[in-house]
Amino acid sequence: MSTSSQQFNKFQEVSSRTIKVGVGLLISILTFGTAGYYYIEDLTLLESLYMTVITISTVGFKHVGHDPSENGMIFTIILIIMSLGSLAYVGSNMARFIFDGELANYIKTYRVDKKIAKLKDHVIIVGYGRNGEQAAMELAENEVEFVILDKRDNVISRVRSNPELLYIKGDATHEETLEQAGIHRAKALIATTPNDADNVFVVLTARSMNPGLTVISRASELESQMKLKRAGATNVIMPERIGGQRMAKLVHQPDVVEFIEYILLQKSRDVSLEEVSCKKLAQRFVGKSIADLKVREYTGANIIGIKISGARYVFNPDPQMILSRNDQLFVLGNPAQIKRLQEVMESET
Repeated sequence: MSTSSQQFNKFQEVSSRTIKVGVGLLISILTFGTAGYYYIEDLTLLESLYMTVITISTVGFKHVGHDPSENGMIFTIILIIMSLGSLAYVGSNMARFIFDGELANYIKTYRVDKKIAKLKDHVIIVGYGRNGEQAAMELAENEVEFVILDKRDNVISRVRSNPELLYIKGDATHEETLEQAGIHRAKALIATTPNDADNVFVVLTARSMNPGLTVISRASELESQMKLKRAGATNVIMPERIGGQRMAKLVHQPDVVEFIEYILLQKSRDVSLEEVSCKKLAQRFVGKSIADLKVREYTGANIIGIKISGARYVFNPDPQMILSRNDQLFVLGNPAQIKRLQEVMESET
């Protein structure tokens, strides 16, 4: 069940229970008051009901019939105290529900679910620990829409405090949860939970629901890497292994590591390494060489690598290498240069 559905059900449950208790107390007080005035003050049923209503509503109309007896006064005091107590009970329940944040959380989650329902080509981040948070920050910096999916209450409370984040509280191994996250409209899923078994289930479920989805998973153990691949993960990342390799390379190739990190991780985006698909390659360039694009001359960017037909990588490709629409170019340049390259590649003139 979705987060908004759970909160809506809770909202309905609390509201329904409070209303039922309130109605029950009102009927009980009216019955008690009518019976009391009927027997104590010897009034008719209508007069007894009238006295009860004006007493509990505190409107202050005149006592009907004769002046109240001492027993009648005591009974009226008791009736007023009971009515005020009942009102306080019902009011405090509603106030507690509102001021404890349950109503506000329901409203916010409802709005978030509406936004998620409109997403397309977004990324689903399963688990919002250190890795998940870092992935979210990177996607946000690149203006890629994403949804955070986590089942832990403390994590969702932390995510909810940021009004910019879209989230779902639920178990990603359940199809209905991924369905709510828009798995069929998403372009990628990142599984970052610390438990490899959970990641395997998430990958299996996601892959079965959307065969064309890019699935990236975290792994803690080396043997989990092959299991995740068999489950359908496109890529498997081992943070501890990558961290160890980076530390070792910083010993003997510190400048190379820092240079690559500057290109990939720098915030200013003065220069970036981007993937440029050849799917929309203009017909005039199909069957032509990289040199025929005149990339450096027209755009100022540099092609530093190519993935041929989605299978083989070639670094620093020969200018005479022939292009096809199944290729993927790796281009180094600033955003304007890369945009210009895409325009040149897709132009028929």
